[in-house]
Amino acid sequence: MTSNGPAGAASPDGADTGSGTDAVDVVALGESMVTFLPTRAGRLADVPSFERGIGGAESNVACVLASAGHSARWVSRVGADGFGDHLVETVAAYGVDTSAVRRDPDRPTGIYFRTAGDRATDAHEVAYYRAGSAASAMTAENTDLAAIRSARVLHLSGITAALSADCLALMRELTAPRPGRPLVSFDINHRPGLWRDHPEGPRVLLDLARGADLVFVGDDEASEAWDLHGARAVRDALPEPDVLVVKHGKDGAVVFDKRAPEGTAPAGGTFVPSLRVDVVAAVGAGDAFAAGFLSATLRGLSVRDRIRHGHLMAAAALTVPGDLAQPPARGHADRLAALDDRAWETLRLGPGWTEADARAAEEVRTP
Repeated sequence: MTSNGPAGAASPDGADTGSGTDAVDVVALGESMVTFLPTRAGRLADVPSFERGIGGAESNVACVLASAGHSARWVSRVGADGFGDHLVETVAAYGVDTSAVRRDPDRPTGIYFRTAGDRATDAHEVAYYRAGSAASAMTAENTDLAAIRSARVLHLSGITAALSADCLALMRELTAPRPGRPLVSFDINHRPGLWRDHPEGPRVLLDLARGADLVFVGDDEASEAWDLHGARAVRDALPEPDVLVVKHGKDGAVVFDKRAPEGTAPAGGTFVPSLRVDVVAAVGAGDAFAAGFLSATLRGLSVRDRIRHGHLMAAAALTVPGDLAQPPARGHADRLAALDDRAWETLRLGPGWTEADARAAEEVRTP
């Protein structure tokens, strides 16, 4: 893993490290938790032991981007406990700047346990222990806004908005229009369980998305949260963002881009099919897709190649057991993204493909 930004230790609550305002490509703000993955398949009640990892939509994006050669900063709040130490040290090891992470002496770091998913249905159990977590206490007053705004891209997700009223107020502050703000990327990440006691959640997510420049949403999320069906219906409900990405899971993704030259953007958006992947675990793929798309956006690539780089990063995550995977080398990913349509649609990727020889990984296997 290559270090790209100033990877510092988390600072005490309220402390000003002075290093957080260095400009970076991407800042990702949100809660990360220590995850416990089962050592064997079975119900949570039956699994005898777990392996420790980390998980968090926004920190996942930061880690993937740093591994892919971009400077990235993660901004959050963790407990003054061993789990907080583990999170900060692990994220920093990916080359992510953690100097703006605050430590909360009164609240714990969130954790969760999950079972192995069934490959056919992705059915699994998840047990969260995040209520009252340190991250849920983030506010505009105790968060380093200068460190957040000193980026080309600020990446947020709807998960943060659901953690507490203070977190929602912070999200509204960060998505409010203001001169010189970073490009705001917002992943809807609708989690119904987090909004169980707040039925206004779908409306809140829609309002926040309207304040963003780039929005990611799954078609299943749009259907569940807003009763919207089809990419065109989502775009009609969300005309404000310059770029809207509607993900269709294993089928592909559609992108609407206002900035495309006049007459070149299809009315129904630009669709690119997903890759065929030998799935190991369906966790972290959405975050990896966002990271790939953002990486290509930072590099000024075409709409098609932005989507393809999203699919490639998602394929890397799908072919490992945890949330985070080593992304393909940039040159390797660029060569795959440049394949003609036939080669792209018949490419199949399996475990270890990001580490395989680039030429071998590019072999096209027909059905």
